[in-house]
Amino acid sequence: MALEIVRLPVLQDNYVWLVRESASGAVAVVDPAVADAPLEAAKARGWKITHILNTHHHADHVGGNLTIKQATGCVIVGPRADRARIPGIEIEVGDGDSYMFGEAKAQVFDVPGHTSGHIAYWFADDNALFCGDTLFALGCGRVFEGTMEQMWSSLAKLRRLPDATRVYCAHEYTQSNARFAVTVEPDNAALAARAAKINEMRARGEPTVPSTLGEEKATNPFLRPDSPLLQKTLGLPANDLVAVFGETRRRKDKF
Repeated sequence: MALEIVRLPVLQDNYVWLVRESASGAVAVVDPAVADAPLEAAKARGWKITHILNTHHHADHVGGNLTIKQATGCVIVGPRADRARIPGIEIEVGDGDSYMFGEAKAQVFDVPGHTSGHIAYWFADDNALFCGDTLFALGCGRVFEGTMEQMWSSLAKLRRLPDATRVYCAHEYTQSNARFAVTVEPDNAALAARAAKINEMRARGEPTVPSTLGEEKATNPFLRPDSPLLQKTLGLPANDLVAVFGETRRRKDKF
């Protein structure tokens, strides 16, 4: 593994990721909601921040951009499709692009739905996916700027990645996501077991992120519109995955 990844809890429930590529010494901050925590964490480790990798424009993902840039001179990388709303963006990337972060290669996916210009970075050699607010542990982002069809297409794109992929999402929402998930797949034994484990972890104050994509495929209802168990609960046909996904998302919005 070329990447050393540090979890930084900030604000109420955000995770900022500090990532060091060992061969080059390059250091990235993924979705800096704030500047102080990543600057302090890098300094404590003797690391120099060289990059910011943004997934989308929301303030709790770009709020630290300009302060970190001013302090370090780092390069800000973000979605080409949303460049007008990414503070300080210098390098624009989009679907199908590869971006070299030091000696590590990230494949970039456009994953609109939560926002119109959302992207994800997949480091295949390190089994690491930085997906912002598109995919969460046991959840997905609200569909604010896109359509249900776009959001399902984005999640389906991520679902095709290997099971060993670690999902570095940007929020600690897992326990509340689990409470909802069991209402739409009450007969999913793997989900019930995972929900119980999550409750134990949170009771001990432990983070639940990252998860693995294999776990998500087995238990996350937003990746499972083709699940007969989910379709049965929703009373929807098996041949319309967008409808199943959309109804699942609407129920979560009201949960």
